[in-house]
Amino acid sequence: MKEWAQRARKWHRWFAIPMFFLVPIAVILKLTGNGSVVKDVPAFDAVQSILLLLLVLSGGYLYTFRLVNRRKRMRRSAAAIESASQDSG
Repeated sequence: MKEWAQRARKWHRWFAIPMFFLVPIAVILKLTGNGSVVKDVPAFDAVQSILLLLLVLSGGYLYTFRLVNRRKRMRRSAAAIESASQDSG
């Protein structure tokens, strides 16, 4: 499970790098009225959408992975405290 989180974190970082450049370029081109440049490259919006989807999926996985692990740690520590109190009492 931890290996998947490490891979997802690495993928998330690599997907974020092109998005860091693509999104502002697309916004500037569309706001300045040079939207024809974006339309000339038919895959521009598709690539941007796919990268955004991958960022959302990997980010969602990383977020839930952290929450699930926190819950597991809390259960383990509660069980250890309970077993220690039973042993001493």
